[in-house]
Amino acid sequence: MENSKIKGLKPLVETDFVSLYDVEYKNKKGQEKHWMVSSRKSKEELEKVYLENNEDKIDAVVICALHKAENKLVLINQYRVPINKYIYELPAGLVDNNEDIETSVRRELKEETGLDLISINKINSKDKLYLSPGMTDESVAFVYCLCDGEITDKYQEDDEDIKAMLISKEEAKNILENEESIDIKAYLMLQIFEKLGESLFI
Repeated sequence: MENSKIKGLKPLVETDFVSLYDVEYKNKKGQEKHWMVSSRKSKEELEKVYLENNEDKIDAVVICALHKAENKLVLINQYRVPINKYIYELPAGLVDNNEDIETSVRRELKEETGLDLISINKINSKDKLYLSPGMTDESVAFVYCLCDGEITDKYQEDDEDIKAMLISKEEAKNILENEESIDIKAYLMLQIFEKLGESLFI
């Protein structure tokens, strides 16, 4: 028996933001197989990761923010085309032009909520986590941070349909108990926040 190993890839659909590839690999029994992979990387970037063992870069940031003055969790309710509904999420966004994680967090937090980053808890944050490795190589930095300021939608892009909000422990409990559409990251964070409060952010 041998380890699974990628032998090559062929683009099926290529766009500016996400592409679909047919990936040829050998399974643990040496049988040649194919897998469809969605990626934010170009063919050249993905080949370097798959075939040359280059370091896989972080695609995006997920922001788990506590509003310092209000002592509340920052949550958004966003319209998502793939599910054709609004869903509770944590603020998040793509890493642009190889910028550092703190810059991405500061920019995306401001853009989606209007709030200002104060500090990042680097002990509890994690640089690279995978969201759905059965279908995509997308990875994110999951960042715990403190923020301040007033919520506003004036920094949002035209295609962003987002309502930002500050959530207390009691409100977190109510969202969890109701039949709401919730992203899995937000679901887990609401559970943790309801039980542990602000300790993860500071």
